[in-house]
Amino acid sequence: MHIPLYEKLRPQTLSEIAGQDHLVGKQGYISRIVASGKPVSLLLFGPPGCGKTTIARLYAKAFQIPFLTFSGVLQSTTELKKILKEGQDTPLFHRQIILFVDEIHRFNRAQQDIFLPFLEDGSLILIGATTENPSFVLNNALLSRLRVLTLHSLSEESLQKLLERYEKTTAPLPLTPEARKLLLSFSQGDGRHLFNLLETLEQLPPTTYDAESLTSLLQRRAPLYDRDQEGHYNLISALHKAVRGSDPDAALYWFARMLEGGEEPLFLGRRIVRMATEDVGLADPQALPMALAAFQTYQMLGSPEGELALAQAVIYLALAPKSNAAYTAYGQSRSVAKETGHLDPPKIILNAPTQLMKEMGYSEGYLYDHDTPQGFSGQNYFPDALPRKNFYCPVERGFEREMKKRLDYFTRLRNERQK
Repeated sequence: MHIPLYEKLRPQTLSEIAGQDHLVGKQGYISRIVASGKPVSLLLFGPPGCGKTTIARLYAKAFQIPFLTFSGVLQSTTELKKILKEGQDTPLFHRQIILFVDEIHRFNRAQQDIFLPFLEDGSLILIGATTENPSFVLNNALLSRLRVLTLHSLSEESLQKLLERYEKTTAPLPLTPEARKLLLSFSQGDGRHLFNLLETLEQLPPTTYDAESLTSLLQRRAPLYDRDQEGHYNLISALHKAVRGSDPDAALYWFARMLEGGEEPLFLGRRIVRMATEDVGLADPQALPMALAAFQTYQMLGSPEGELALAQAVIYLALAPKSNAAYTAYGQSRSVAKETGHLDPPKIILNAPTQLMKEMGYSEGYLYDHDTPQGFSGQNYFPDALPRKNFYCPVERGFEREMKKRLDYFTRLRNERQK
């Protein structure tokens, strides 16, 4: 019987698992649970081919507890009930079993309740695996009984480790350095898919392949966008500058290019929030709420529905009035603060809760702004030894026109108070 390559090379210890050090490294969460000797129920959330099944198997092996597997795709809830009932009735399994349920999100919310009584009495340690956001596919009762652990797509470095593991058992791959890198990019962070590609290579004539011939033989087009290399930074720069340049059509083009290239939409959502604060700022105070709403909408809906909210935010920001006055003011204030961190606030604006502090001049001469005719005292709030600074210089665009009027008004009143 043919055994798939990914099954032949499946790690035999937690330390051999690539790309999930935050879980299986020396200080990883799963490693700490294993070291405690007390198994708990887990939900492994991550993309295909990142090691969910392997972690589940090795986790069970570490505790030497009977291990059963179940597929939410291939098996029914009737079979699941039978497995759980037999686990309770069979003397061998009576005390506890570990059940791995792949694609657990395939169960509807009512069916998920099947697990609850067995989790409650401790006869079941459940390990669920899902590629879907647990918040949206599991009911709260089950979710509250599981430790949700997030697994990541495999990085190029992690995929390289899988290649090295393969080469140790066979021979060096007949690939040029460029073809080798291309092979890693074809896998899209999926270790199982990488092993499938290697199986295809084993069936090809034994010769050295370059990037072009490898692309042809694997019937895959070389990717035009690399999420971790120069293309990633070039395209996000193009998107950002198109928004800054008020060109919604170009901005949408680069936004779509990144999505089509496999970019993580939430990365784009975070960058859109940054655009709202860096390039629109107070010229349109609605820009930031719009960007945050788009980010949260994607978190709620996922792809593809949530991508439309991000696209709307891109259009809105591109057409919004632009100002980096707040961005610039913040940078300048940080620079001055770094140089003058030894200066105390003026005593006039310090509270004096004790008699000694009053005798030291704290709060002496302070004017309560609300008691003045214009609600503005014009006092100095900078350190006495620091000349007054003007960081914020609003532009004559969008809402910042109103901010400039307010700033000019208080500047005029302050100058009149100081005469």
